[in-house]
Amino acid sequence: MADLQAQFETAVAESKQLPEKPDNMTLLKIYALYKQATAGDVDGKRPGFTDMVGRAKWDAWNELKGTSADEAMQQYIDLIESLK
Repeated sequence: MADLQAQFETAVAESKQLPEKPDNMTLLKIYALYKQATAGDVDGKRPGFTDMVGRAKWDAWNELKGTSADEAMQQYIDLIESLK
């Protein structure tokens, strides 16, 4: 577990130094995997129609509902590695 946590923290740092900015769908996936790994399942109400960015983030995170923190961390690490 500690090893996965260390790899995850390294990937988080590397995500801020990618050679080029990922497209919006990839950014949403990065956000959702990070939130799932660090905070667990999404809670609270879905943002309203006027908050399109918040709504997209909430939807992306909600798609990962039930994914374990370890699994989300591994998917995050793999995604960042593929973007390098």
